[in-house]
Amino acid sequence: METHRFTLSFNYALFLVVILSFLSIEGGLASRLNRFEPGILMPTEEVEPGVDDDQLGTRWAVLVAGSGGYGNYRHQADVCHAYQLLRKGGLKEENIIVFMYDDIAKNELNPRPGIIINHPQGEDVYAGVPKDYTGEHVTAKNLYAVLLGDKSAVKGGSGKVVNSKANDRIFLYYTDHGGPGVLGMPNPPFVYAMDFIEVLKKKQAAGGYKEMIIYVEACESGSIFEGIMPKDLNIYVTTASNAQENSFGTYCPGMEPPPPPEFITCLGDLYSVAWMEDSESHNLKRETLNQQYKTVKARTSNCNTYNAGSHVMEYGNTSIKAERVYLYQGFDPASVNFPPKNGHISAPMDVINQRDAELLFMWQMYKRSKDGSEKKTRILQQVTETIKHRKHLDSSIELIGTLLFGPQKSSSILHSVRGPGLPLVDDWNCLKSMVRVFETHCGSLTQYGMKHMRAFANICNTGVSQVSMEEAATAMCNGLDVGQWHPSSQGYSA
Repeated sequence: METHRFTLSFNYALFLVVILSFLSIEGGLASRLNRFEPGILMPTEEVEPGVDDDQLGTRWAVLVAGSGGYGNYRHQADVCHAYQLLRKGGLKEENIIVFMYDDIAKNELNPRPGIIINHPQGEDVYAGVPKDYTGEHVTAKNLYAVLLGDKSAVKGGSGKVVNSKANDRIFLYYTDHGGPGVLGMPNPPFVYAMDFIEVLKKKQAAGGYKEMIIYVEACESGSIFEGIMPKDLNIYVTTASNAQENSFGTYCPGMEPPPPPEFITCLGDLYSVAWMEDSESHNLKRETLNQQYKTVKARTSNCNTYNAGSHVMEYGNTSIKAERVYLYQGFDPASVNFPPKNGHISAPMDVINQRDAELLFMWQMYKRSKDGSEKKTRILQQVTETIKHRKHLDSSIELIGTLLFGPQKSSSILHSVRGPGLPLVDDWNCLKSMVRVFETHCGSLTQYGMKHMRAFANICNTGVSQVSMEEAATAMCNGLDVGQWHPSSQGYSA
């Protein structure tokens, strides 16, 4: 029975990826976009003149791509694009701190060695990007230390930290995979919401900034702040999605507009390209954060087609959004005559669920490999194993729920969503412990399995003990060989 439950035939795996590829291009995941242009102007309120430069403190920025691997090309492309935008705006390199794995530009799969693009007709955004924290040094601990300005706590990397003062402003941009209550990192553990919020509280208590804005691109990114983000930290946050929905990749193979034909992976993310392409098309001394929020919200909704778009959310001190964008992103003199009002792209965009972009990438590799070659066989095996592990994660968590709560209540408890304004979980340490127990017995969650964090949170919220969870996970996964997804090689997510 166990062998039957976890065995995925060659033909079935092939069928699944064919269907997924077809849907991502032809069906409900996809819609249409013409090449980016400033387009239609939306009516917006008039704005007052901006703050004089001599009233500004130092502008700081922390840019984080929380993934690795060529299939996640878009996240590092987003961050590199953001870096170029900020540099054109006058932010100094010494005040911009970049986290990215840096395995894309020189990857053997990159058809343009040493170059990264973030738009089908985009220029190279990789040139000049500092290598502050790369490879094994892209970690949650280093991110926290950098934000707090704690050089002694940084492990590896350039050692740059946000050494900001009370009159300074900070812009934090994060792009990657996410799940309820967590943001990904290429080196585990994940960034957990409460840990992140505690870092922000410490930064504020230390008088480390005047105001801060945070933009987050990730699935369920609203859950990082929902119910736990204080309003008195002088921080304004927008997220790509609410607490229970996906965010989306775009500019992918088979989409309109397509990436250059030699690319086999997505170039960007919907929310991310929305805010950056908006910033590049306006005089940021005249555009407010609120205007940018409205434009990005409209574009990320994909013309209100939320099955192929997401709800951009805002948290924290929303009074800050009356300020001009240039206070955080700087001002490019070339934009001085750009229109003061927001442009809006009215056409919907082709997109794909962030979690399925990995399979689309692998399928593109498979299709472009030589028939009968060892490489093609190896890629198909990789697809098969990836789908098998996904099915294993899904079924294991459902069956653990059945053991803990019974077949009648299991599904409703595991998938229960708390109301707006309530945190994902009451005890964040419990959440981490449940994740660790599961991974010890059943294998790493991976960037796909992050979506099940709500189930672990609900297990905690119902008062299940760690002993009971251990018993259920042991019964479910005892003796199972999870191969490459064992935490001894993948690392623990908590």
